Amino acid sequence: MKSIEQRVNKLLSQMTLDEKLAQIGSYWMFELQTDGVLDWNRVADKLKHGIGQISRLGGASTLDPVNAAKAANSLQRFLIEKTRLGIPAIIHEECCSGAMILGGTVFPQMLGLASTFQPELAERMTTAIRNQMLAIGARQGLAPVLDVARDPRWGRVEETFGEDPTLVSHFGVAYIKGLQTGNLAEGVMATGKHFIGHSLSQRGLNCAPVHMGMREVSDIYLAPFQAAVRDAKLASMMNAYPELDGEVVAASRRILTDILRGQLGFDGVVVSDYEAIIMLHNFHKVAVNPSYAAGMALNAGIDVELPTVVCYGEPLKLALDKGEINIELVDTAVQRHLKKKFELGLFENSYVNENKVLEVFETPEQRTLAHDIACKSMVLLKNDGFLPLQKTIKTLAVIGPNANAGRNQLGDYSYAAMRQLVQFKFTPTNSAIDTNLDILSKHDVKITNVLDGIKAVVSSDTEVLYAQGCDYLSDDTSGFDNAVNIAKQADAVVLVLGDRSGLTPDCTTGETRDSADLKLPGVQEDLAQALLATGKPVAVVLVNGRPYAFPSLAEKANAILEAWLPGEEGGSAVADVLFGDANPGGKLPITFPRSAGQVPIYYNAKPAGMKSNWYVDYVSEKVTPLYPFGHGLSYTSFEYKDLVIKQKRATAGESVDILLSLKNVGELAGEEVAQLYIYDEFASIPRPIKELKGYQRLALDPGETRTITFHLPVNQLAFYDHDLNLVVEPGAIEVMVGSSSEDIRLRDGFEILGQKKMAVKERVFVCPVTVE
Repeated sequence: MKSIEQRVNKLLSQMTLDEKLAQIGSYWMFELQTDGVLDWNRVADKLKHGIGQISRLGGASTLDPVNAAKAANSLQRFLIEKTRLGIPAIIHEECCSGAMILGGTVFPQMLGLASTFQPELAERMTTAIRNQMLAIGARQGLAPVLDVARDPRWGRVEETFGEDPTLVSHFGVAYIKGLQTGNLAEGVMATGKHFIGHSLSQRGLNCAPVHMGMREVSDIYLAPFQAAVRDAKLASMMNAYPELDGEVVAASRRILTDILRGQLGFDGVVVSDYEAIIMLHNFHKVAVNPSYAAGMALNAGIDVELPTVVCYGEPLKLALDKGEINIELVDTAVQRHLKKKFELGLFENSYVNENKVLEVFETPEQRTLAHDIACKSMVLLKNDGFLPLQKTIKTLAVIGPNANAGRNQLGDYSYAAMRQLVQFKFTPTNSAIDTNLDILSKHDVKITNVLDGIKAVVSSDTEVLYAQGCDYLSDDTSGFDNAVNIAKQADAVVLVLGDRSGLTPDCTTGETRDSADLKLPGVQEDLAQALLATGKPVAVVLVNGRPYAFPSLAEKANAILEAWLPGEEGGSAVADVLFGDANPGGKLPITFPRSAGQVPIYYNAKPAGMKSNWYVDYVSEKVTPLYPFGHGLSYTSFEYKDLVIKQKRATAGESVDILLSLKNVGELAGEEVAQLYIYDEFASIPRPIKELKGYQRLALDPGETRTITFHLPVNQLAFYDHDLNLVVEPGAIEVMVGSSSEDIRLRDGFEILGQKKMAVKERVFVCPVTVE
């Protein structure tokens, strides 16, 4: 039997130039349709030479899962039977928090998922996502986002796993393993994005220039990508949009080839972020025309143009004719893409079983998983004893723009948000989104909002009053009076505030929806102040996509529950936490600032990074965060004690065992995340004042004690020196264990022995943990 390499080379040797270019291109699904149905004249015209990928067969159409599978089979049949070489296409979909298709399960958005501090939940989630994508014939998912998020003004913070490179690495690897499995022939290709630097853009603006040096890139931002490539065998990578230190990533061979492939060892396929290649011409202004842009991107190392052919068609052919680019670069890109098609088993298994599609959609197990992740993602930011509420409360006022808005519980790459974008961007004649509301309502995922979730759990004698109060974005305050009147009639108030996520102008978080002030949108904080003035106890529930700055609200509210964008089961999960059926155990994966002026603010700052010399604070504001990384309260209390470090001296290549006891000293069962931080106080380069190296989430009954042992590899403390060499240096290491990055309960230390600098071959991302 011929090897994949032999099969790829044989195909390549038979290809004309047009067929080669087709394999590094793509088309939107709606470009192949008329009025939402496959148009075979369009298909025959655009796919006559084959095609590399089909963009969002389900995600940019109104096709229900069964009809999406039928369309996938029809397109693959055309490519296999009606084109000269019979090469099937890779169909890709977005899958950030769920398969972005009509009827796809919508899980909590990534920032909420990271708040669980349980990466294994990411693998369980993407296993469910994989099954739904496979059922409709989609073999590539454009996720996960591996960007380290340090600027909450950036709208895509919600898609990230937060600000810590270790935490992002763990969730990224788990996400990829669940999607790809150990065998691509049974899985869906994951796509790591965005390589690299996308998340620290100038002024927090999407796609704006990024200003940081390669040491910071190497130490912080490369880490999740290194872990994804080495430990999860990531199959696909997507470039970052911005320029990095003056070098546009999509045109940078140094970044996309020398660093990605040479340094990290990536051997998969690089796909362009949507329209990134033409943006070299019309956005960054480094390419005088599309032809030059095509040559720059191909030379840099972008193998496939998404979402549709703009530059890798006739413009690239022109560049070849002019000698501006070598055909060998085209051949290399084609080889990489064909290799993945063979590894996916597309040539042997080109079609899906149309009769079994619905077996993996809207199952009880999927909804239970969505509910469980949502419950575990809840972070209790503040509680003066007001929560949990009693289910027998006589009268409860549920108020706020997100109380009765299930759509606002979904992330920016959910089907509902993307359907809105397609309707906004494309004319009816080009759009796959039609007006067939029956199809949408029949197959769209059912969302439990907070109001309905509360009504479902309170006693039959409880009166639940509702008022919207205000919109999530507008400045209209006309609903305040009604909301205040309702609050005055109630024994307590649940106020549900936050965002609407998406990519359209009426959204407040998500891609292209960046924030200048980090205030809750519209007049939501004014509504909160009006309700607090009634004297009624108020629990604030935040359904939002970024950390907001609300110091006044944080001071005055009785309780604040961070729900993030909790997905289809978010409303029931919020209700479970509010009424004590679930004890909140989530922790913040990102810092909450007091004001936008503190940004960027993150826990693992350098020694000089969190204070102003001499007076520490700003003139008008403290330098401390509103809520720190790792923060999260519970309805019970936990005691940390008996810290023991077994090896007080160690060297590179060895491990240090760090033991402690964790006890539930409260009256309720609950879950706590014990967090291990270290500080390398004196080094050749200033090191962060705290670095998360390990963590463990534990469920404990009242009075129960467990012993946690962190087996800390010394090489996990390696960093990049002045010459960008990965090294471990001798010296004293402070060890800190606590309930958050600021709530440190135990301290000790150990010493690294050895030479002045000890070279380390590879980074270590995981600190093994055992629990007894």
